Amino acid sequence: MVINGSLMPAPMARKETEMNLRIACRWLIPALMAALLQLSSGQARADTFSFDLSVGNPAISGFAGPYEKVTVNLTNSTTANITFQSYTVAGNTYLMGDGSTVALNVNSTSFSASGISGTNSGTNFQSWSLVSTSSGQTDGFGNFNFQVNSFDGFAHAIDTMTLTLTNNSGTWGSASDVLTPNAGGSTAASHVFVTTSPADGHNGALATGYAGNGNNSGNVVPEPSSIALGLVGLVGLGLTQIRRLVRRPPLAQV
Repeated sequence: MVINGSLMPAPMARKETEMNLRIACRWLIPALMAALLQLSSGQARADTFSFDLSVGNPAISGFAGPYEKVTVNLTNSTTANITFQSYTVAGNTYLMGDGSTVALNVNSTSFSASGISGTNSGTNFQSWSLVSTSSGQTDGFGNFNFQVNSFDGFAHAIDTMTLTLTNNSGTWGSASDVLTPNAGGSTAASHVFVTTSPADGHNGALATGYAGNGNNSGNVVPEPSSIALGLVGLVGLGLTQIRRLVRRPPLAQV
């Protein structure tokens, strides 16, 4: 190395290089540690996708939506937990029940459902019970390859339904892959009972009808794989910065 026209001694050049490395590591190591913590947190967090059933058929379209929230929680590549949750909008609660209580168009040629459960946080409702599961039409929203049919009408209506889907013919890459639009463009639908809030079994239903989502758009939680790609970029940037500092000619000494 040259300083004021003369070569820098090798020990001095090594010292300069070591100083540049220490400067780089001073900010790079903490940044990488924080990024690794973020990655481990992302890997522990399940892949979740949610959307609203905001389109009502003519029987309930006069009541403002959205009607239900659907959450898909992919716990591994073949298992997903599904939750339907009633909304309360403009003083009305949208419960679920009876035939085609909930309907899903599952993205699999062979799948099974388990752990089907319905609950209601309102008062004076009778216990929920499962009648059957099937495939078929949900009024106004087309054919679905999975439906839950529950017992009787408003007295047994629920505000939350949970179930687990298992893919027996393949895998799902993300939560947004678990469901697929049917011919009418809906991935999910439900049989809605409109009632005044707070929900009370003695009040009865103002109207009954069906709601769907119309398409598979929703709010996606970033997948762990996306976080990992971001970390690769961060590490690459850090290594580039180190190389730049190491190769930078030392400042001339006066």
